[in-house]
Amino acid sequence: MHNGYRYFFGFFVLTAALAIPAAAKPQDNGRQEEKHRDDKDQNRVYDRSHKDYHNWDANEDRSYRQYLGEKHKEYRPFTESKPKEQGAYWNWRHSHPD
Repeated sequence: MHNGYRYFFGFFVLTAALAIPAAAKPQDNGRQEEKHRDDKDQNRVYDRSHKDYHNWDANEDRSYRQYLGEKHKEYRPFTESKPKEQGAYWNWRHSHPD
């Protein structure tokens, strides 16, 4: 009879160990993108060199186009540009606030 309790107890512990991680909710440490947005066209872009996020909206797109014009470059979507080019833009952007 004691063997039955031992197996039942082992089964209970194993079930609890597997269920706890599934029930745990990941913490939001403030670095995740907002889940509820009023403006669906707005995206957040991470600036690696300055370690911050920027909201990519119409204002940011206008600044990006201004940057490309000053550098005599043709328009290319920011997400398609190389990481080095993105870093150069963020350096320029931080020195040219709105």
